[in-house]
Amino acid sequence: MMAVKARDAVVAGVQGLVLALMALIGSITLFVLTVVSLCLIPIGVGVFTTPTVLALVRAHAHQRRLLAARWASVRIPVPYRAFPRDLRTGVTGQVERCTLMLKDPATWRDMRWLLVDMTAGAVGTLVAPGLVLDGIFGLLLLTGLWKPIVEADGTYWYAFVPVDSWTTAGLAAALGVIWLVVAMNANPVLVRSHFRLTRAMLAPGHARELEQRIDRLTETRHDALDSSAAELRRIERDLHDGAQARLVAMGMNLGTIEALIEKDPAQAKELISKARESSAEALTELRDLVRGIHPPVLAERGLGDAVKALALRTPVETEVDVELSGRADAPVESAAYFALSEVLTNAVKHAGADRIWIDLTYADGSLRIAVTDDGRGGASIGSGSGLSGIERRLGTFDGVLAVSSPAGGPTMVTMEIPCALF
Repeated sequence: MMAVKARDAVVAGVQGLVLALMALIGSITLFVLTVVSLCLIPIGVGVFTTPTVLALVRAHAHQRRLLAARWASVRIPVPYRAFPRDLRTGVTGQVERCTLMLKDPATWRDMRWLLVDMTAGAVGTLVAPGLVLDGIFGLLLLTGLWKPIVEADGTYWYAFVPVDSWTTAGLAAALGVIWLVVAMNANPVLVRSHFRLTRAMLAPGHARELEQRIDRLTETRHDALDSSAAELRRIERDLHDGAQARLVAMGMNLGTIEALIEKDPAQAKELISKARESSAEALTELRDLVRGIHPPVLAERGLGDAVKALALRTPVETEVDVELSGRADAPVESAAYFALSEVLTNAVKHAGADRIWIDLTYADGSLRIAVTDDGRGGASIGSGSGLSGIERRLGTFDGVLAVSSPAGGPTMVTMEIPCALF
């Protein structure tokens, strides 16, 4: 237990250091660039620079959202207004884009967050690595490290302990142990508190969040209806071109057999054999079609076992970790299964991955699926991409999709669907 807490304290200390550097370097730089760009708007230059700078601010905020979900399981919504599809190009389009971004309340929440992140956010996260490093330094004083320090500068003060002898060095080491004990209990809390502060700054108000959810559900409902219609047409086409055609051919063969059974028994026997083959092929096609609509293993054994079965059929080495205490509703399981299937297909086809990891968990009222691969990276949610289709599929259930895929990899796709287990 103590070893686990010590490990968590060190991990949280490293995370705090990373967050502090992101705040002190990224947030300060972006805040200054944004202010300068806004000041240049009256002379026309800022109209062209502001959208680019604000896009960088949004990317910076989105990275923090991903870390919040990954490190602290804190979900921070993405509240930006979508650009109209008929957005013009050229100078007029640039002016329109700049105006839309400045009118978006999320832009000013980002600015407020940058200001808080580079001050209170940075200070709070620096405490985490500071406790660990200060505690380790206190222990090192007991090795005699205090001697050259005292010889060079006189008495060395470690916090409130004046170190100038082995006795005081022992007191400093005891204080270092206290700092490490504090770090084991405080560091994870400090990191979670940082992300909660981030959520408080970036998340929209309750009314705005409800409005966004209504808009999102309305849009995804239309997408779901379109997808359902397309799926029905696909099923109809597969039945018409596959099983139905084989059954019709089999019926014709049986009619021929009936006419030949007395006149030419040998040919009738041959046609019976062909009819048997056609019936087997039609049955196989019907089973494949049913499996594509709703896999039997998903209905019989649940999402966890269905995902494990899917991993076994994946041509890339895939590890699956499932931590579920029950089952979700059938529509939720189906949406999660096919979304995961699409993510795996993308990883195999486009990422060039040698290994894939799948984590399936349930926490805070949401089913969470994380898919990580060691491929080339560069995946993004864009118009026409497979990830866009997954996002629409999850949106039908008020779910979200997050992608972290730097060039060179690794790629991590996280899907969350609010639901209850039973």
